[in-house]
Amino acid sequence: MPVLAATNIAHSYGERVILDGVSLSIEPTDRIGIVGRNGAGKSTLIRVLTGLLKPDRGEVVVQRGARVGHLSQEPNLKPTDTLRQAAEDAFAELRRLHDAMHDVYDQMATATGDALDRLMKQQAKLEADIEAAGGYVTDHKIEEVLHGLGFVDAQFSILVGKLSGGQRARLSLAKLLLEQPDIVFLDEPTNHLDLAGRLWLESFLRDEYKGAVVLISHDRYLLDNVVNRIIEVEQSRLIDYPGNYEAFRALRSERRLVMQRAFDAQQTRFKKEEEFIRRYKAGQRARQAQGRLSKLEREKLSSTLERPAELGTFKLTLPKAERTGDVVVAARGLSKAYTDEHGNTKTLFKDLDLVVARGERWGILGPNGAGKSTLVKCLLNELAPDTGTVRLGTNVKVGYFRQTHENLPAEVPVYRFLQDVILREAPGQALSEQQARNLAGAFLFSGSEQDRQMGMLSGGERTRAVLASLLASAKNVLVLDEPTNHLDIPSSERLEEALSIPDEDGSLGFDGTLILISHDRALIDATCDHLLILDGEGNAQQFLGGYTEWHEAEVRKQRAAALEREEAERRKQRNQPRRPEGSKSPAPKSNQASNPLARLKDEELEKRITMLEVEVHEIDKDLGEPEAWKDAEMMQDLTERREVAQRKLSELEAEWLRRADEN
Repeated sequence: MPVLAATNIAHSYGERVILDGVSLSIEPTDRIGIVGRNGAGKSTLIRVLTGLLKPDRGEVVVQRGARVGHLSQEPNLKPTDTLRQAAEDAFAELRRLHDAMHDVYDQMATATGDALDRLMKQQAKLEADIEAAGGYVTDHKIEEVLHGLGFVDAQFSILVGKLSGGQRARLSLAKLLLEQPDIVFLDEPTNHLDLAGRLWLESFLRDEYKGAVVLISHDRYLLDNVVNRIIEVEQSRLIDYPGNYEAFRALRSERRLVMQRAFDAQQTRFKKEEEFIRRYKAGQRARQAQGRLSKLEREKLSSTLERPAELGTFKLTLPKAERTGDVVVAARGLSKAYTDEHGNTKTLFKDLDLVVARGERWGILGPNGAGKSTLVKCLLNELAPDTGTVRLGTNVKVGYFRQTHENLPAEVPVYRFLQDVILREAPGQALSEQQARNLAGAFLFSGSEQDRQMGMLSGGERTRAVLASLLASAKNVLVLDEPTNHLDIPSSERLEEALSIPDEDGSLGFDGTLILISHDRALIDATCDHLLILDGEGNAQQFLGGYTEWHEAEVRKQRAAALEREEAERRKQRNQPRRPEGSKSPAPKSNQASNPLARLKDEELEKRITMLEVEVHEIDKDLGEPEAWKDAEMMQDLTERREVAQRKLSELEAEWLRRADEN
């Protein structure tokens, strides 16, 4: 039975139709990703489904008793609460149940007979309700979620009124996840999360959250790793696809190719009919031509197919930049720190050596506040480091995309803005009006949108216009600071195309040096071959490869460290001192006769333990390989083998400990 069903929903803003008679059913186990261009109606759909917006037509029915949760863009939090108190509000119903239980206990102290029976039944129901609402371990859950979303213990006592906008958004998300509604609607939940926060949210939604999830996100890896169903909002309709985002892309491409072929075939048939009508409308076959004209007009009115949107990619040749020297930027012994409002010193990076060579593509990663933007400003000589030196290479021409765009000409149309920027930055490669319109089209501005004034654009549209101007202004070094923050998925994918190595035909692509700050893992994987990872404590790690390679290496490193800790603990247990003479052994001897391991010699017992430890370690290494995660059969086999080996190992270790206790 669906937890929520929407039927024949229609909604318009003025003459603009956003949703046109759409229907949707959400099952309790669904993990749904809502995708579509900015302005297509994704947020409108969410607002209708959550009851925040009454549609022009249609109805939304929620399963009786089901709780609906929604991540609001304007969190409803009390400014006088501490951060932890605000999170604890998620368990307000649980506190009420505990109070009711204490009340029942007080009454049971003096009740007898039927009254006591009634109170005992009430107690049983309250216990079941308490368990369903979170039980008695709420403190641990609160800390787990707050830590996962990037808060540290020292922030728990900060008043909500003193939190930044991003912190309040993360707190609102934490409170919603702690409430555990039956269906949760999340609109861009990763907007204020760094990489660690995104990974935690993925894991929580995939492995711990029990209800249905409906989310809008431009984080493609989040969609790939969490959702099992994609709903695309396109041309006022909903198109349902099974699987994650990667499966959706393949299915959508096939669907649009079929649609394009059907559209082309219908248009060809229409043209043949029109040619027949023109040729014979005045001759002996005029009556037949008139009949076919009437039939054609009816068919065009009732069953003309729509041309599919965004079929294929737009090819565009961008101006080539001059060649830089072999070294683009070199930093030696770079350090930077600052003092916060409480007088504490925060070290962003220290003694950092970095060389960026021509043509390399560097991604800079790290938690929020780790100093990524500060480092870039130091590398570009916009900000002086505390220690160290920076040297820019020869003939370096930097295009710098910042997180905020100020002083953009408000009354200039998009195509003219592109012309003006190229004329100023690369006078020798000025664009004609048609070339500027082609450039705007490559960055997903349709014909009419190219004439809109810059001051009338949304944040995502301004971002696209600025990125287009940077890529076409013949810069040989691009520095991009969170370029996808306001972009929808199609725009992010177009940016990837623009930043990719150009094809042999010289089409859309960038052949210079790239320095990218981003939490967008898909963008980093698609464009970067070097990484610099700041840990937020002043340390930096350099890695040759993309995000996925680095993340897999980190997972293997963490597993190896965990194995080492387990091995150290086992060695510690084996080497524990013997019990003093006369002391009692906790292990009973009565079961030794029925214990087959008791007959093994000590040397054989330890040999088997060592062999099984090696076997478990080797299986864990295999589990850490990417190939295992891509092969479900291999993964199942490795998992089963590990469970068997670990069970045998645990039995042997228990026997070893029993003997140690007896001695």
